[in-house]
Amino acid sequence: MPRRSYDQYCALARALDAVGDRWTLLIVRELLGGARRYTDLHADLPGVSTDMLASRLKDMERDGLVSRRRLAPPGAAFVYELTARGRTLLPALTALADWGAPALGEIRPTDAVRAHWFALPLVTRLARHFAEGVEVVDIALDGGEFHVLLDDADGPRYADGPAEFPDVRLRMDTATCADIAYDRLSLAQGVESGRIAVTRPGTDGDRQPRKRTTTA
Repeated sequence: MPRRSYDQYCALARALDAVGDRWTLLIVRELLGGARRYTDLHADLPGVSTDMLASRLKDMERDGLVSRRRLAPPGAAFVYELTARGRTLLPALTALADWGAPALGEIRPTDAVRAHWFALPLVTRLARHFAEGVEVVDIALDGGEFHVLLDDADGPRYADGPAEFPDVRLRMDTATCADIAYDRLSLAQGVESGRIAVTRPGTDGDRQPRKRTTTA
């Protein structure tokens, strides 16, 4: 059964035809961090039913936003990843995250939290803060870890999990990360106040040559 369309000759209406359904943009948020298995997506989208997730992924494949491929053995599992067109949604999601920031307030008892959900708004703040020479930044929170690639050919982006060879590692709690991501605190202020611990792996001369970080 074909999806409903706004049937309006308008670029915004066409965009909403593709990404305006419930859960679609949150699936994009998850896949911006790299290829994910269906089970991983379901685990990091609390509240979505298995039927709804499968339906949305099928729609997104049809619309050219997502592709599916099988990992090489021994994994041999299917993973979903964004197409080039899907990845161009990053600025739109970043803008929406900035727009929604004032509504966050305190974490509610019913709120799920994942560390990498802070990556989208944090990417632009890190790019502004770090000068040339810092290409990979590791972010370690109390709830998990992700890393940001500041030198990617398509602009800054993030990936889930720790980087193999980060230039800088930042450790902070979730509240501090939220304050920085939504401009209630600058990175410099966070470091000065001791809310952010900064380490530079390999500064003692024992660092291995850094390899470019890639996602699955």
